Amino acid sequence: MKHDLFFEQVWDLTREIPKGKVTSYGAIAKAIGTPNLSRMVARAIGACGAAQPPVPYYRVISSNGLLSGDPSSTAKRQELLENEGLEIKNLKVQNLKKVFWDPLIDME
Repeated sequence: MKHDLFFEQVWDLTREIPKGKVTSYGAIAKAIGTPNLSRMVARAIGACGAAQPPVPYYRVISSNGLLSGDPSSTAKRQELLENEGLEIKNLKVQNLKKVFWDPLIDME
């Protein structure tokens, strides 16, 4: 499968998200200079399965703190996030302001 530069940029930035933190599709879109392409970020995250090194896709969530996707994927994402110490209730990350990683601020 051929990946374009956009997907690679998304994956590279996603790999920078610290363990125990989350960010949003929109925050990644803004950080790579494409603020209107959060849906494309979601598509890139969805296509990262075979990427090397692995992409911690589960750390990218909706801006409102919700884990999105089909039930089997959200259950896996919840498990992975909880293993990193995050609290999830009703598919929503708790204490979002505390655990949110903004690449435009926190990369510096």
